Amino acid sequence: MSTTHNFPQNIIFEDDFVLLRPLQESDVENLLEISINEPETWEYSLVRANGKENLENYIQIALKAKQNKTEIPFIVYDKKSGKYAGSTRFYDIQLPFKTLQLGYTWYGKDFRGTGLNKHCKFLLLQFAFETLGMERVEFRADNNNQRSIAAMKSIGCKVEGVLRNHMPTYGSEVRRDSIILSILRNEWFDEVKDHLKAKL
Repeated sequence: MSTTHNFPQNIIFEDDFVLLRPLQESDVENLLEISINEPETWEYSLVRANGKENLENYIQIALKAKQNKTEIPFIVYDKKSGKYAGSTRFYDIQLPFKTLQLGYTWYGKDFRGTGLNKHCKFLLLQFAFETLGMERVEFRADNNNQRSIAAMKSIGCKVEGVLRNHMPTYGSEVRRDSIILSILRNEWFDEVKDHLKAKL
């Protein structure tokens, strides 16, 4: 059922602060500085982008998923600093069910806590609910990743529960618990949109 055949492939989102455009192979150069200097960015990720080789692999996996029409990955450009800040994507896109997931989001440390994430999420959520007509947008994180969970709650996501022992973790026998959060269509129109807009 995972089909995105009617999903626009080369979307660009922007406002006065941020530009999101489709991720491409050449973006290795644009993200390399963060990749080399801030390996802790992927502490909770199963697919890591620390170091050039891992970053190349990360982008290849994202582009293959895009080719298969299961994911839409973006690179994030911070207009204020004139620098590339990180990446995010739509994935697990289920058009017949009107659901998708929003994730694989990471930013270099200079861009965290600057409001950049809220601008990105506003543009992506507005598109998901108002253009695509989604009924539900889901978010997931390692249940230990407090920074990520706090960021999701601050944009208006509601916690649904925890999937216990859900996934392996990188280079370890330990399995992770995954926290599930979401925003529903009526929540977006009733409260989340205005709440998030006020924070921009």
